[in-house]
Amino acid sequence: MITYIFRRLFGLLPMLFGITLISFMVIKLAPGKPVMLQYSLNPKISLDEIKRLEKIEGFDKPLYVQYFNWLGNLSRFNFGRSISDGRFVMDKIVERLPVTLSINILSLFLIFLIAVPWGIRSALKQGSTFDRVSTLVMFLLFAAPTFWLALLLMQLFCIQFGWLPISGITSLDFEHFNWWQKVFDIGRHLFLPVLVSGLAGFAGICRYMRSNMIEALQQPYIYTARAKGLSENKIIYKHALRNALLPIVTILGLSLPGLLGGSIIFESIFAIPGIGRLFYEAAMMRDINLIMAEIILVAVLTMLGNLIADVLYAYVDPRIRYKK
Repeated sequence: MITYIFRRLFGLLPMLFGITLISFMVIKLAPGKPVMLQYSLNPKISLDEIKRLEKIEGFDKPLYVQYFNWLGNLSRFNFGRSISDGRFVMDKIVERLPVTLSINILSLFLIFLIAVPWGIRSALKQGSTFDRVSTLVMFLLFAAPTFWLALLLMQLFCIQFGWLPISGITSLDFEHFNWWQKVFDIGRHLFLPVLVSGLAGFAGICRYMRSNMIEALQQPYIYTARAKGLSENKIIYKHALRNALLPIVTILGLSLPGLLGGSIIFESIFAIPGIGRLFYEAAMMRDINLIMAEIILVAVLTMLGNLIADVLYAYVDPRIRYKK
């Protein structure tokens, strides 16, 4: 297994190179110039000053030279400076990343903690009142737009009831709180973002788990296990569940890049200073260095997600083994 993992990691390098090449060319071929951001902020700037800015950023060089210079910096984990404020791109990402990871990891934990048992119970009670009500609720949650759901919950809990803060991740007097008050304050601010982030994913995982469990329980080996006199809990949670989890493992691997891309909506609505909002701001300001760093980050998470899913396959299903 270790040999397989290292072989896969080395195999990801050519794929990553291709992603960087295509992404860099597409970004460069987009209309407009990145230095025009400085021009829009200062309309009195001269043409000579614009050319000087292009020279400083290296935009006056041929496209292939720009790419290899950028690739050389990437090999040293240097994404350059943000065009919008001159700060290092890596510093801005490291500053925002913990907030986004905290929200999405909490939501993923809640999704799998609740959705998997819920889906199993719905499958075991197929056709019952619980299953029908659960199916209706899951379809409603799955169909509800995330932004609409976020605004609805904000109106209910933040404006009408006043139970939760409407935006941000901390209160204005956060520095004066003791440790427990800080934890409680952060929890109040993150409750709605985590809830909104998890509801749509919860509905999808629950439906997947239900359909997979129903299919697994109809397999011949389940009838054989019952004929041998095995307990129902052992049949469900040892034999059927492991086979039903295979598609869920795939979804879990594909959820890693969604940690960043899916954060754009609710981080913008709740004014949370995370990676998703940073991506949106970079796209609006055409901050090329920051956009490229975000693309590389999502690409790496996607490839690592696929690798993690392949490794988990062997753990969940004993029939899957990777040879050297």
